[in-house]
Amino acid sequence: MNLRPMRADDLDAVAALESQISPGPWTRGVFRECLQAGYDAWIMENDGGVLGAFGVLSTGAAEAHILNLGVATALRRRGFGRRMLQHLLCRAGQLGAQRVFLEVRVSNAGAQDLYRSQGFHEIGVRLNYYRNGDGEGREDALVLSLSLLPSANQLKEG
Repeated sequence: MNLRPMRADDLDAVAALESQISPGPWTRGVFRECLQAGYDAWIMENDGGVLGAFGVLSTGAAEAHILNLGVATALRRRGFGRRMLQHLLCRAGQLGAQRVFLEVRVSNAGAQDLYRSQGFHEIGVRLNYYRNGDGEGREDALVLSLSLLPSANQLKEG
């Protein structure tokens, strides 16, 4: 299993995975637009195909935004999401970001636990941010943030 940049020929597999795991999935077209916009998009692959995880990151003005991170249901709680998240955070730092933001559904406790375990903290709520797959209703999102700058304590220790 390795990580590699997402390519146009991955879009069908990524969109299929997204439709299986998200209550309000991105379409193939949204992923295509992310690639066309130059966003940092990654997949985990095995034998050249999408293994079951992907991530999309945008960066600019010393900030990064994790736009989407998905892991196949059968692969959850096995380190795939953590590995992808850590990779996206590393890429954000390499691209000059000092802070990373993301939104997560209020109902997605597993993802919230993952993000908090990596140092993210809640900074707000976006009301009715996510659409539900049934076309009915919307769900709030927690806005989380992580500083990539060393803390004062880390500077003293270094």
